[in-house]
Amino acid sequence: MSDLLPIISLQCPICSLCQRGLSHVVQVYCPLATSPYHRTINVFACTNPQCSGKSESWIVLRSQCLDDDIKGRQDNKTKTCRESAMSRTDWCDEADDWGMDEEEQENVAESGERVRNDSVSEETDVSSKLQGLSIDGGLDQQSALQPPHAHVFQSFYISVMEETDLDGFHDTDHENELLREYEEREGVMVGEIRSCGSGEAHEEYEKATVKHGDEVFTGFMKKISLCPEQVLRYSWAGSPLFITEQPFNVSEMVPFCGHCGSPRVFEFQLMPALVSLLCSAGTNSDTPLEFGTVLVYTCRNSCWKSGSTVPVEEFIFVQPDPDQKLFK
Repeated sequence: MSDLLPIISLQCPICSLCQRGLSHVVQVYCPLATSPYHRTINVFACTNPQCSGKSESWIVLRSQCLDDDIKGRQDNKTKTCRESAMSRTDWCDEADDWGMDEEEQENVAESGERVRNDSVSEETDVSSKLQGLSIDGGLDQQSALQPPHAHVFQSFYISVMEETDLDGFHDTDHENELLREYEEREGVMVGEIRSCGSGEAHEEYEKATVKHGDEVFTGFMKKISLCPEQVLRYSWAGSPLFITEQPFNVSEMVPFCGHCGSPRVFEFQLMPALVSLLCSAGTNSDTPLEFGTVLVYTCRNSCWKSGSTVPVEEFIFVQPDPDQKLFK
């Protein structure tokens, strides 16, 4: 799978606020149906508590490559391995010529043959493992992306499913219990609240007012109640799900692509459930990163210069965790 991931520059991104190295948070392989490119998006964030919840302390990089680029990399690997194998064979051809006389060679011939046979399988096994190493993908690349003093998070894969398939897909007893407790605590029936953008009048909505007064947050909770454990919500050119009131100038807030001038579209967002999973890979188990939701916008044309290894920076917008404001 690593051979399908476009290479990105190994230079570590830096936080624009505190100048510290950013930590790698998530990597998404997301090719577009109308594009011939393999496409990967990497998100980085600063774990400095003073930068928490600020968009300036995050960065998102998009990388792409064609099948021909991948084939060229694989051909280079094969050529390198073949030349390496030839060098080892040439050396072995001369390995027995150490200037010994005939009698000494005859004395060690039998034992040498046994040693050689015993070591063939071991050498083959070691060689096969060495040929599997790579400096342009997989774990080696991930390690190179991390600055020396940045947090390194434990890695894991995420399962993918359609949002429309969630109804009845799993046992929701626990989620329903949490929802009931939330309704009792806030004095509102979540089912009575419609999306703010629906524009539909609803008599019961006028009577139901949440204690904290943030209907956007309540709508967010209702939407994710089908799958509260989701960590990433993907919807290219779709609509983001804001956790608190969205900026009034959100359409103007997202800049056009700096490379081709095309407008950017929403692509995916990181969800609150991801925070608890971002554990340090070292001995420190504390969660050094906090956020409410992280929205990623990318070039609508997904512009790219073929053969380039320099990633394109896209736009990212962070809404901080609203808990402190809503539940204090």
